[in-house]
Amino acid sequence: MRARWSWEYSAAQFGMDAPPLGEKCHVATPSGPWHPTADGPNPPLEGRELKHRRIPKRRVAIAGAGIAALVATGVTLQSAHAAPGEPQPETLSAGAAGKLAHTLTATLKGDTAGSYYDAKAKKLVVNVVDKAVVDQVREAGAEAKVVKYTLAELGKARQTLKEKATIPGTSWSVDPRTNKVVVTADSTVKGARKATLDKVTDALGDKVEVKRSAGKFSTFIAGGDAIWGDGGRCSLGFNVVKDGEPYFLTAGHCTEAISSWSDSQGGSEIGTNAGSEFPGNDYGLVKYTSDTDHPSEVDLYNGSTQAISKAGDATVGQTVTRSGSTTQVHDGEVTGLDATVNYQEGSVSGLIQTNVCAEPGDSGGALFAGDTALGLTSGGSGDCSSGGETFFQPVPEALQAFGAEIG
Repeated sequence: MRARWSWEYSAAQFGMDAPPLGEKCHVATPSGPWHPTADGPNPPLEGRELKHRRIPKRRVAIAGAGIAALVATGVTLQSAHAAPGEPQPETLSAGAAGKLAHTLTATLKGDTAGSYYDAKAKKLVVNVVDKAVVDQVREAGAEAKVVKYTLAELGKARQTLKEKATIPGTSWSVDPRTNKVVVTADSTVKGARKATLDKVTDALGDKVEVKRSAGKFSTFIAGGDAIWGDGGRCSLGFNVVKDGEPYFLTAGHCTEAISSWSDSQGGSEIGTNAGSEFPGNDYGLVKYTSDTDHPSEVDLYNGSTQAISKAGDATVGQTVTRSGSTTQVHDGEVTGLDATVNYQEGSVSGLIQTNVCAEPGDSGGALFAGDTALGLTSGGSGDCSSGGETFFQPVPEALQAFGAEIG
């Protein structure tokens, strides 16, 4: 048996009776969205059966494509498309676009203002604030767009938000396609909190765009294949190796709540925590303590798996896939990088923002693109019926923090 890596907080943490296997750990609210801290009964998992398989004996790898630091601005004041006879943007994969973006950012430095991948046209779009570098971007094989704000200017806006508007239920990230800092406020931001947020964002002018979310930002306790601890379930993200020994990554809010893990509810221990960070970041490391198989793959919930061979960074515009034990497999797009989310438990920064849906029980699970591991499910708002935002802890950062690697 391989364990499906996914988990949910213990119901006791949220003031509820522990849900039996086969039930979601979330609560419907009068307005429709769910959150894992509400009081009340847990609705059934609508016939879904949570399977628990052992983790085979190879290690899971992690992968990715794109450059988080490159993506930051976007709205075009002037589109610098190539005229007839001039260099045309090259057709690129998301991975190749990320590498090119990294190269151009390192070369042009302050003359670039972020970049993103146009998946439909299969091209890299690089934002610039200086028309003099348009030709360099074109010659490198990307499309250049002239925008209003530099990354430094948008960075100052983010800093202002951090200092004056770190309010639970808010998030922000730089959108390279709009050349703005997009601020999202969930349904809990009202009254004095909303007044404070409005005052700060109004002062920032057109550097900022404010959106509302009907749900509530909360950590998603779950992931790919299910892993269990005392009173709770989470998801294993990716298997890794440290000092020649097998470990796995999951969300930090999972390892902050549970220290010993099993591949079945009430089963024998397969691993114990070796490292954890939340809030601030959202990653945890668990060391295998039993002879448990740990393959380099992600469960696709259709009888097959996706092999994982490397870890990488996401790119705005990139198509990605998430696997979790509550809602299984869903696709979507990366909408922002280096995002900050202000959960009730504290702020987490440096996250990948997506429009992929998720629900409680999906925390810690795998975000990937092909054979590349990108992120660990952290939290968000909404569900897989109405949609919403979901945020992911980048895998490369977690690997570096723990001195681990894919193997």
